[in-house]
Amino acid sequence: MARKALLVAIGLAAIASPALAANPDPVPAEPPAGTPETLYCMRVEPETGSRVEAIHCWTRAQWAEQEVDVDRDWAREGVRVIG
Repeated sequence: MARKALLVAIGLAAIASPALAANPDPVPAEPPAGTPETLYCMRVEPETGSRVEAIHCWTRAQWAEQEVDVDRDWAREGVRVIG
């Protein structure tokens, strides 16, 4: 009986894991408006030789210096807004 209960518990944990891993706060399709100090966090390509995803948080002006259009790229690469 204990073995059966253990298997049921493990099965429930395995089923619940993907649900817990889902992003609870989906990113809106368009970046929210903000002040000049608002930071927009977006995914950037990893450095050569790395598989780790990089996320940078910069102001709109800083993204523009890097030739990134926040309004165009936000839906695909946006993560969060600070400020």
